[in-house]
Amino acid sequence: MEDWEFGRMVRRWRDRVPPEAVGVPAGRRRRASGLRREELAQLAGISADYLTRLEQGRSTAPSTQVVEALAQALRLSDPERDLLFRLAGHTTPGPDVVPSRVTPSVHRLLDRLSHTPVVVYDATWTLLLANAPYDALMGETSSWRGIERNAVWRNLAGSGNRVVHTPQEQADHQARLVADLRLTASRYPADRALRRLVGELTARSPRFAELWDSGAPPPLPDPSKHKVVDHPAVGRITLDCDTLFVVGDDLRIMMYTAEPGTEDAERLALAVVLGTQSLVE
Repeated sequence: MEDWEFGRMVRRWRDRVPPEAVGVPAGRRRRASGLRREELAQLAGISADYLTRLEQGRSTAPSTQVVEALAQALRLSDPERDLLFRLAGHTTPGPDVVPSRVTPSVHRLLDRLSHTPVVVYDATWTLLLANAPYDALMGETSSWRGIERNAVWRNLAGSGNRVVHTPQEQADHQARLVADLRLTASRYPADRALRRLVGELTARSPRFAELWDSGAPPPLPDPSKHKVVDHPAVGRITLDCDTLFVVGDDLRIMMYTAEPGTEDAERLALAVVLGTQSLVE
């Protein structure tokens, strides 16, 4: 890897990204127009110390996941993304690998939904991007690392989230997630990271192993699409949860909304205000 050139390009691209373009409050005492190192590290899901070593050429061989996360956080164009992968000593992921890039068009869509809780997953249900209103509603996601970012893991073996399910609803939700992951594995049989994820889930979660081995089709989709979120500051909020599938890029975009003029809409607005204020402080 051309260590110094990789770090130089990351620093150059970091300096050109306006904080407000990626949902980072600019603040009044800001000197630089671009992102601070700590801000880029948080957006990419890596430590600021590791990013420092990358930028200074003191750390070698970043993984493809790290390179992809940096390319996404920096809002790189396709040619720039390809260059970053080459400088890291990797080839740009091809069609046999689960796509993990949030494309510029999806970024533009999220920019227009800046006041709506939105989260983006790849086809393995690994979190790629959550906006500030989503973190305000569901709890901050930027500190999640590795398998913690995977929704299958969080629902079957991890700490879960703030959505309230009955036991039957939770069982059906788990079965849908595992069935969808099985379909993803059939589309990307050569993806080694996906195979590692399935192996790790199997080793850590007996429930996952049971559902995976059963090969059962998923339960019928929930016709209501309603989710009850138990927010620690405002209480329970009943929301509509809609999932959009970006077919070409195999992404899942999940949005939470409330019917205007209702008490749930007021609680959602309050949760977003309280949460985004705490994220800024």
